[in-house]
Amino acid sequence: MFEKLSMSFSYPFVRYALIVGVLIALCASVLGVTLVLKRYSFIGDGLSHVAFGVMAIAAVLGLSNEMLLVLPLTVISAILILKSGQNTRIKGDAAIAMISVSAMAFGYLLMNLFSTSTNLTGDVCSTLFGSMSILTLSVREVWLCVILSVCVLTVYILLYRKIFLVTFDESFARASGIKVDRYNMLIAIMTAVIIVLAMNLVGSLLISALVIFPALSAMRLFQSFGKVTVFAALLSVVCTILGIIVSILAETPVGSTIVAADVLAFGICYLIGAVKARG
Repeated sequence: MFEKLSMSFSYPFVRYALIVGVLIALCASVLGVTLVLKRYSFIGDGLSHVAFGVMAIAAVLGLSNEMLLVLPLTVISAILILKSGQNTRIKGDAAIAMISVSAMAFGYLLMNLFSTSTNLTGDVCSTLFGSMSILTLSVREVWLCVILSVCVLTVYILLYRKIFLVTFDESFARASGIKVDRYNMLIAIMTAVIIVLAMNLVGSLLISALVIFPALSAMRLFQSFGKVTVFAALLSVVCTILGIIVSILAETPVGSTIVAADVLAFGICYLIGAVKARG
């Protein structure tokens, strides 16, 4: 087992996968705490569907660098979801469902009508569930992930106090002079960036797990926002590393294995929380 791991990590693409996985896990988990507390956790799922639709358009257009189209359009969709969710006629969950389902349906339709790939089913499956695409990252993609992830984490840390106020009490935040709408927009944009990056890790259908499970696990054990955020980040990183290692040893899909580790961690935290509550 150790020999196989040692040999695997001697390859650059495995080390790239580990770096990208850890960075995405960090960003997704800290943003996930805010999204879960604001009852907007399914924005990750919605944006992942949008990203799938945009990736389908990029594939049909034959773009060599899909990120140039996927990232800006997903960010725009995040803004639209936020704006339409504030509409009294269209609630937040309805806005997410409306935009995400439409994007996924049109994306799959375009892939069927115009795709020149000889393995359409495999391409769709890889995009939806991640497959082994995390192990085929180029150096350029790794650097892009590093830069964007560091930017997201830096912004989150610098604006931590204001994000905390916006998360728990928007009315008090407004009374304190904080531009709540701007910070909600910033949270949505950062989430969109991480969703696009995470598609190579777990696929568009499993991204919500990276956002939701670490946050929910931490909330079973801690009450403080700070402690929940730190524990969620640590737990997410551990689950990601464990998932990648297990996927290498067992030759299972990376994304699904990482999500399985997150689900197992949630189950353990749930049991520990139940025991603490009874005690």
